[in-house]
Amino acid sequence: MIIRIASTDEEIQKCFPAIHALRPFLKEDEFVSRIRRLMKDGFILAYVEMEDGSVPAASGFRIEEMLHRGKSIYIDELSTLESARSKGLGGMLIDYIIDLAKKEDCASVHLDSGVQRFAAHRFYLKKKFDIVSHHFALHLKSIE
Repeated sequence: MIIRIASTDEEIQKCFPAIHALRPFLKEDEFVSRIRRLMKDGFILAYVEMEDGSVPAASGFRIEEMLHRGKSIYIDELSTLESARSKGLGGMLIDYIIDLAKKEDCASVHLDSGVQRFAAHRFYLKKKFDIVSHHFALHLKSIE
């Protein structure tokens, strides 16, 4: 197995099942165009490719800079197919992103995780992430 960065439409499409496991609302026929739009703003799609060419795990992230935390990597997505969980693939991707953050002279790596995702929280804590804030969102359609 190897970690790759998706750059072709074919590579992006191969990541769909892994990302879809986390984001089931995504539509397969719109996936490549949506990722391409995100890539215009710095989104990077990394994936684990097995010897048979399958992609059981993928992560989308971006290198960004903000006043309050400086240069950092924000992980938008980190997902592993149910059948491939607990095999170290998510850990490989996190370690890859942390190494990239160090090479890019980032101060930190960030992500958000749904409050109900207890197994994911245990994983992030094991990887030395801290819970540092509450994330608030205002869904505009709900206030119309």
